[in-house]
Amino acid sequence: MTRTKVVAFADDLLLAIRGESVRAVENYANVELSKITLWSKNNKIIFNEEKSKAMLVSRRKRREEREIKVYLNNKPLEQVIRLKYLDIIIDHKFRFQEHILCCRKMHKTLQLIKNGKIILGN
Repeated sequence: MTRTKVVAFADDLLLAIRGESVRAVENYANVELSKITLWSKNNKIIFNEEKSKAMLVSRRKRREEREIKVYLNNKPLEQVIRLKYLDIIIDHKFRFQEHILCCRKMHKTLQLIKNGKIILGN
């Protein structure tokens, strides 16, 4: 079973890691991020650890430590409960509620523009 999946599009990179426990995921993530750090140094590419985020996705109900400590360029990544990847808002339970709400608001605004009720200008 593959435990790591890397998805890249332009300058956006998503690293998805699966594990049996939070600690296992944390360990796998740090191993993979150290490989990425080494690769980026060898290829003269810089990943900004301040813009990079860590998010633990789980639907498990059992009591388990939810804080993860992962590092990029030897600096800890901020842990978040939602993030935006390719303009899709993903939350820590994969519910997409915030993204759906955002899409509904955008749809209503587009309808108002289409019906001539909102006029855009400079």
